[in-house]
Amino acid sequence: MKTPFITIAILATLFILERLFPLRPATRALVGRLVVNLTLSLLTFGVAMLLVRPAALQALDWSAAKPFGLLHLVAMPEWARWVAAFLLLDVAFYYWHVLNHRVPFLWRFHNVHHFDPDLDVSTGFRFHFGEVAFSTVFRVVQVALIGVSLPQFAAYEIVFQAGTLFHHSNWHLPRALEKALNFIIVTPRMHGIHHSQFRDETNSNYSVVFSFWDRLHRTLRLGVAQNEITVGVPGYSSMNDNRILSSLTAPFRRQRLYWTKSTQSRREAETQRNQAPLRL
Repeated sequence: MKTPFITIAILATLFILERLFPLRPATRALVGRLVVNLTLSLLTFGVAMLLVRPAALQALDWSAAKPFGLLHLVAMPEWARWVAAFLLLDVAFYYWHVLNHRVPFLWRFHNVHHFDPDLDVSTGFRFHFGEVAFSTVFRVVQVALIGVSLPQFAAYEIVFQAGTLFHHSNWHLPRALEKALNFIIVTPRMHGIHHSQFRDETNSNYSVVFSFWDRLHRTLRLGVAQNEITVGVPGYSSMNDNRILSSLTAPFRRQRLYWTKSTQSRREAETQRNQAPLRL
């Protein structure tokens, strides 16, 4: 079975599960969001096939021919090489995700992923084609420096896609199960906090597959009730922002104020609310 069929099967399964067991109530019409997210994902897929995939495969061939990369520096059993490959690929994505939030130019494009007004499995494919195009350089460096083999790369891609779809999904898992899973992998509740409209919550929980990268880098944020989360980016939260043309052109237009003073942090918002004068 090839990767696209596995991805489609996971996507369909999660789509059904999040309809049957929703974690957060929807705030916008599903069909309209799906049209926007599907359009963005098709453009993203095209760029990935034209740029990212060929470049990554070239880097794989080059690394294998040398051989070059971290995995070739030390002799190790094959099973250990596979474990190291998965961990190194995943931590590289953690750093790439952090860069997309902290570098203003990259955030212009990654912002399109974040201003989806609801969070579900379709958000897992909602990325601006520009973000994917820029990731070509990252993927070449990632693959070449680590020195992964084609089977390792392909296996991780399946896990990466599955993990991305899973933690973006709106599937309500039993709390005890999700708490146990969260010690190892990123879960819907954990990633839901990352899509909060509060800036300090958005700038947390960057991990993609393994959640322990956030624990190690002290960027983990838990304990926020899902019913207290408003998904999106405050400065891009109007109905018009989430239309196809608006989403595609957003990175190329003058950027608005993403967050106001009251949306910098949940604590600051609560402080301002408590300090507001009483109206008699």
